[in-house]
Amino acid sequence: MTLSNTLVALAAHPQGMVKESDMTLQTAPVPALQDGQFLVKNEIISLDPAIRGWMNPGTTYIRGIQIGEVIRTFSAGQIIESKHPDFQVGESVWGLLGAQQYALSDGAGIVKADLAKGPLSWHLGVLGMPGMTAYFGLLDKGKPQAGETVLISGAAGIVGTTVGQIAKIKGCRVVGIAGGPDKCRFLTEEMGFDAAIDYKNENVLEGIRYTCPDKVNVFYDNVGGDILDDALSHLAWGARVVLCGSISQYNSTDPHGPRNYMKIVTARGYITGVIVFDYFNRYAEGINDISAWIHAGQMHTREDVYEGLENFPATLLKLYTGQNFGKLLLKV
Repeated sequence: MTLSNTLVALAAHPQGMVKESDMTLQTAPVPALQDGQFLVKNEIISLDPAIRGWMNPGTTYIRGIQIGEVIRTFSAGQIIESKHPDFQVGESVWGLLGAQQYALSDGAGIVKADLAKGPLSWHLGVLGMPGMTAYFGLLDKGKPQAGETVLISGAAGIVGTTVGQIAKIKGCRVVGIAGGPDKCRFLTEEMGFDAAIDYKNENVLEGIRYTCPDKVNVFYDNVGGDILDDALSHLAWGARVVLCGSISQYNSTDPHGPRNYMKIVTARGYITGVIVFDYFNRYAEGINDISAWIHAGQMHTREDVYEGLENFPATLLKLYTGQNFGKLLLKV
């Protein structure tokens, strides 16, 4: 019997802020399995800020989604049929499996989810792409040292909270920038941050100066825009600025880069970027460390879960309006 696949496809390349009408719910038959392929029944879909960039035409570090194609997402599920020698029926996997009920794969870029290390949803969050982005972006790119100050923008998201907790484990002072008193309390009371700055109700530059009296050694940026400029103005000697995302600019029709970039020169620091795909062969390292820290009570994670593929467009928009609180997930 041929399976019917429910999927979310790109209807239009967004202009400015992404709209629900830029996506459409469709059904299509699941193609027959070929040798070297396996079929995954997706259970959970990850909604990440990078999706907005992937919806643009053209190619950056990854090809843009074409009109009519399934929206590219990290998703996780169980293999229900396989003609691949390395992937067996019943195994749980995650990877770029798309916003759809069923996904065919040849195994490229697919990671087996070890459920002994955490539930499947964690493999799309703290043990998945966001967790690996945080782990390698901070440790390989930011190179934090005990006693240094680590400042994080977009700190209440899954990448930000993971970066902050790893920095604390490494002996750093950690300050997060987030929107609203609830998220700031979450950072200090639940995630163990030393301080938090509420960008919606505080002057961010003054907040950075107050909470980082010894200046900023590592700035992990998920936001870009004015907050990046504010952080650049308060860098310590030899500071490292890790550019992970720029959510303030993704939906802008007139995006701008840093105006204070010369502060890197006077600080004798550097700006670097992180793309998680570069670390695919090292994911096990990050997964093992983060899992161990969680089970030891040194790290925590929070999820914000919705249900139904039909609700994918509305749920995705929550990322860009700040309505999500924790790792944003959609149960299929």
